[in-house]
Amino acid sequence: MNVYDADHIRNIALVGHQGSGKTTLAEAMLFSAGAISRMGTIEDATTTSDYHESEHERGMSVFASLLHAEWEGHKINILDAPGYLDFSAETITALKAADTALFVIDAAEGVQVGTELAWRYARETETPAMFVLNKLDSPMSDFESALAKVQERYGAAAVPVQLPAGSGTRTIIDVLLMKQIRFESSGKAIVEPIGEAFSERAGALHNELVESIAENDEGLMELYFEKGELTEDEMRKGLHTAMIRRQLFPVFLTVAWETVGVSRLMSFIDNVCP
Repeated sequence: MNVYDADHIRNIALVGHQGSGKTTLAEAMLFSAGAISRMGTIEDATTTSDYHESEHERGMSVFASLLHAEWEGHKINILDAPGYLDFSAETITALKAADTALFVIDAAEGVQVGTELAWRYARETETPAMFVLNKLDSPMSDFESALAKVQERYGAAAVPVQLPAGSGTRTIIDVLLMKQIRFESSGKAIVEPIGEAFSERAGALHNELVESIAENDEGLMELYFEKGELTEDEMRKGLHTAMIRRQLFPVFLTVAWETVGVSRLMSFIDNVCP
């Protein structure tokens, strides 16, 4: 393994309600980075994270597991924390060690008890945070409804960075990049122009994201008033600072078991997360 300095190391904790897909997301990150040759499953008790016999018996995480993946010149240390309330001490430990908390939310279920509990701990530890709406392929999932529930609970500071290009699709529209990203079954990401059907919604979310970033940084606000826009690098810088201050909480999308959205999420962790 390569040796990384502090500027190229990211420490993240996957937290949230039991069953939201944290362990599967960790597995997908390892697979996308080439750290494992095939993804294990919870059902087959073959995931890298849930290795203990008691976890195999329960079919859930019991201990916080430390994993790592190398991605685009960075090392991402991944703490996969259990979501079941009886093991919340493991979540607290993970949040104290992490630089960023990724709240994994089942897009069909929305904010649940485990989400709320982990949020309380993250607030106490002052850990920067972001949301990952997972399982978007579920017939019961609805992006707009899931986003509304997150914002209803955590406010407008939960800013969407992505939206799905239709129901059950493998394509995600990224409003930070203002590009459409299609994820092939191999996990390869194909970057394309945004389709006409989603251009208006993407433009509106992009403007909301720019305004949210500018509102939290006086220097960027001046640039925004001067130019009427912010560059991608300026937006990344603003998001980075706002995340550290817990002023903004970006919202990303994944279908972890199919690696949809995973590589883009990892790039954001590299380039923006504290």
